[in-house]
Amino acid sequence: MDVINNLAPDECGDMEDIRREIDLLDQAVIKMLGIRFKYVLAASRFKTSETSVRAPERFKAMLIKRREWAESEGLSPDAIGRLYTDLVSHFIKEEMNRWKSH
Repeated sequence: MDVINNLAPDECGDMEDIRREIDLLDQAVIKMLGIRFKYVLAASRFKTSETSVRAPERFKAMLIKRREWAESEGLSPDAIGRLYTDLVSHFIKEEMNRWKSH
């Protein structure tokens, strides 16, 4: 999915430009999270137990990888780790609800 910004950060002339571009990025991030959530719900069709829904080893491995990606982008691995812990924990609850309803 491409994110189309009108201006690069160094091309922004004022705070309105900055805020508009950040809003575009945030909207794209939220849209991608919505798509990610659909995959999480679809995964519930392939799970065979509550443990497989929780997938604790996968969860740990996923967090390690996200922290690595954060670091390579110059972001705080701790902040990204907390963000993904909260997000994925919520998604797992929703996936569990879906799995139990099958």
